[in-house]
Amino acid sequence: MGETVYLNGEFIAKDEAKISPNDRGFIFADGVYEVVKYYNAKAFRYQDHIERLNRSLAEIGINYTQTNQLEAVFNVLLSRNSKLNQQAGIYLQITRGADTRVHHFPKDITPTVYAFTTDLVSNTENLEKGIKVISADDIRWHRCDIKSVSLLPNTMLYNKAVEEGAGECILVRDGYVTEATHSSVCAVKNGVLITHPLSNLILPGITRKVVLEICAANNIKVEERLFTKEELLEMDEIFISGTGSEITPVVQVDNIEIGERKPGKVTKLIQEKFFEMIP
Repeated sequence: MGETVYLNGEFIAKDEAKISPNDRGFIFADGVYEVVKYYNAKAFRYQDHIERLNRSLAEIGINYTQTNQLEAVFNVLLSRNSKLNQQAGIYLQITRGADTRVHHFPKDITPTVYAFTTDLVSNTENLEKGIKVISADDIRWHRCDIKSVSLLPNTMLYNKAVEEGAGECILVRDGYVTEATHSSVCAVKNGVLITHPLSNLILPGITRKVVLEICAANNIKVEERLFTKEELLEMDEIFISGTGSEITPVVQVDNIEIGERKPGKVTKLIQEKFFEMIP
């Protein structure tokens, strides 16, 4: 039996799913998305994801008011695709919908809602040994706080990392580290965790939020402030965080080794506490 997806109120075979070529998600990347991770059919920080989704929808004016029904949809998808007893992700995309191609937002348009399951298994080797990353100029727009489907800059930069044998690309705007292509960036210096403050230049990461909660509960000092690439390269520890990345140590940036080129003690503590929170 083939994969089941959810599209505009129906559960259908993926091969039967059809979206209009006039959909504004296709024409303008006019939409938002979320990815929720499930550990053995239990969502991690589900409500945080829905709150961020609602904010993204509101920021670009998509009138979709049924996010309170999505949990049931996701559970059906996990069941029908035999993902109940493993680590899995739900990808959800909501676009403004299909209409005549115009540059303003059409009124009285019905959003397109699409969701599917995907394998999202923890990368044990990366978690234990850490990864190499590269750095590059942050070429994205100025509303990175919206989880937009307009990800071409992110994918271009991440593809550069893949071509160079790296696991991520850390982004630098006007000399300051912002985040990575699909994860948040945290660094540690003298036992203090440092990360870019929330603003229009970074996504309010769910796992980032969890990291700060762990720090508060374990007396780890936090500084949410700007820091330069030069500072980054002199940090004792670096890690990226995200729904897929979880808490992944960074042991090399470009050609510079970080710390002792192995996960540091603060990173390992945050990792440990993070996985204790997994449902």
